[in-house]
Amino acid sequence: MTSSLGRREFLQAAIAAGTAVAAGPLLTGSSTCAKEPRSANEKLNLAVIGVAARGEANLNGVSGENIAVLCDIDDRRLEEAGNKHPGARKVSDYRDVFETSNLDGIVCSTPDHMHAIIVAAALKQGLPVYCEKPLTHSVYEARVLRQLNAQANVPTQMGNQIHAGANYRRVVELVRSGAIGAIERVHVWQGGGVRSFPNVQTSAPPKHVHYDQWIGPAPFRPFSEAHFHFNWRYWWDFGGGQLGDFGCHFMDLPFWALELGAPTSVAATGEKGHDGDNDCPMRMRVEYKFPGRGGMPPVHLTWSHGGWMPKGSDVYQMGSAVLFEGTDGRLIADYGTHKLFMQEGRHPVAIRPWISDSVGGHHHEWLHAIRTNGTTSSHFEYAGNLTEAVLLGNVSYRSGKAFQWDAKAMKTDSPEADQYLKRNYRDGWTL
Repeated sequence: MTSSLGRREFLQAAIAAGTAVAAGPLLTGSSTCAKEPRSANEKLNLAVIGVAARGEANLNGVSGENIAVLCDIDDRRLEEAGNKHPGARKVSDYRDVFETSNLDGIVCSTPDHMHAIIVAAALKQGLPVYCEKPLTHSVYEARVLRQLNAQANVPTQMGNQIHAGANYRRVVELVRSGAIGAIERVHVWQGGGVRSFPNVQTSAPPKHVHYDQWIGPAPFRPFSEAHFHFNWRYWWDFGGGQLGDFGCHFMDLPFWALELGAPTSVAATGEKGHDGDNDCPMRMRVEYKFPGRGGMPPVHLTWSHGGWMPKGSDVYQMGSAVLFEGTDGRLIADYGTHKLFMQEGRHPVAIRPWISDSVGGHHHEWLHAIRTNGTTSSHFEYAGNLTEAVLLGNVSYRSGKAFQWDAKAMKTDSPEADQYLKRNYRDGWTL
């Protein structure tokens, strides 16, 4: 995806396909690199786009490499990051990043509405990419990035960093080993809600902010602190509300453990629950239905946020969690803990860990894959599938329609819902 606003065409060539080298059990996928393996002592040349908040955390995660380019639309934030990496070239326009030669990878930590624009440009140049979650702002963009990822065949990683933790791996082992029997029901709940911004008063953007570059392909609206920096998460033009923010963290666990693909039906309900001008709902529930897979039964997964929780969940005393309900027991988990509740007469079976620990964490896993022609555990094929499902919940809520989902055709059975699968880009921005 590129902008035609006075910039030269991006390079069209993608690197040739290579041989996959698995980084460990379950870490398989198409994100492999065809370049010669790199020395562990040789620093990679990286560009980091978005350098504050999550961007700062991601910059810190790769700071052991050579930070060749720093990019941010906020000159103050850019200057602060530049002070820590004085050798880096500093730019405010992401397109200038791709004029830098000899880059080994791109880290994208922008608001959601810019992810696909930047990631597509990187993949078209055959560059490995680390991108924050959710991978894209729309279902259609996620599908395009999955296709570009397959063509580029380079190491990619979405920033759902909990995926690299030991706790999720132990839960996946328990589920896949049949510790609680066959699983047909999953509840996922997240306790937070959205922020409210009533009576938004606009103003001129600060002189240190390149606002036109920030708003990018989104519909233009006058600058306001109400939708700028972190607040963008609660406006449909830029973010995906609480589901978009946390879905790729919490739903990651059942997707990984149960090997879920695309849902067959999605039905969302919710309450705006605030008097702000932003429309993302305070409370929301999404019912997903998934088909059987490889001898496993169909799965009904419910997502809830904003205080809506499944009946009886108060006994677990967990404000945010994933609950697997199996024929022999239940398994509940959050980011760092998990606990089994066996049916009467059933006893937990000791399971020896068999999923390799992450190679130094989520960022290092991606860097290791670049160096070794390897793959990652949340590459863009896996992450794109997860992102599509997460965003379909918002499609159902925004359209007010429950729908059947045809993943192959990328269509619903509802014209009202179909219109929310894509975004309307500003003039000069194309997919």
